[in-house]
Amino acid sequence: MKVLIVEDSEMTRVIIRKTLKSLGVENVFDAVDGWNAVEVYDRETPDVIFSDWNMPNMDGLEMLKEIRQRSAYVPIIMITTERSRGRVMDAIHEGITDYMVKPFSPASLKEKLMKWVAVPQSL
Repeated sequence: MKVLIVEDSEMTRVIIRKTLKSLGVENVFDAVDGWNAVEVYDRETPDVIFSDWNMPNMDGLEMLKEIRQRSAYVPIIMITTERSRGRVMDAIHEGITDYMVKPFSPASLKEKLMKWVAVPQSL
């Protein structure tokens, strides 16, 4: 399984990467913003994307639109501090798969991964 982490905070990327590694996920790719994420997506074609919402250069919603032009099926889970119903509805309209609110727990990350991607039962 390939997972793409899109997050401008290095610390948050490290936390997500370590959590995924503890779940047995080894193919993890990082992107620091939406532009970088689209490049990595085109090169690696990940099975799932965990993305921050608020980032410089290209935010998570703009990235979502770009990725959806390439694939309507790859699960994209936004990780955000956004709690505004309007913003969440915008993301749903654009094709977001799911979202998690920061701060999140390793258990919630595992839950989202298992919900949207076929993973081995050992996780």
